[in-house]
Amino acid sequence: MKYSHKLSDAIHILVYVQIAPTGQLDSATIANSVEANPSVVRRLMAAMKKAGLLMSRAGTAEPRLARPASQITLQAVFHAVEMNHDLLHVDPQTNIDCPVGANIQQALDEAYARVQQAAEAELAKLTVQDIVDRVQGLRQARVS
Repeated sequence: MKYSHKLSDAIHILVYVQIAPTGQLDSATIANSVEANPSVVRRLMAAMKKAGLLMSRAGTAEPRLARPASQITLQAVFHAVEMNHDLLHVDPQTNIDCPVGANIQQALDEAYARVQQAAEAELAKLTVQDIVDRVQGLRQARVS
């Protein structure tokens, strides 16, 4: 099973842009922090720019958050970078001649919809600033 890391990587990029020293915001440097290909970073940054979360100018390595980190929810980031917004996925191939196989998809769709609503409600409460604060707190604890 393959998992998407787009949300995690996108949040990583936004936190990096918020706290990185000036002059270290090119896609290669950010990609080094994320441990991803610079083209992946550029695609995620383009999606976040399109969603109004990030600002940048062509030809410069000076991206900035489009609004304060405290006003960017993780839900907004999720919607900006994840093409399929479903967190959980039902197996579409089941045996319709089986009493379970014939009904499991609908039963799980209903359950998964509830999980999706709860997860999105939590993502809407969390901001990039919350993650920035946590990263900085963990960084300070390591230095101490």
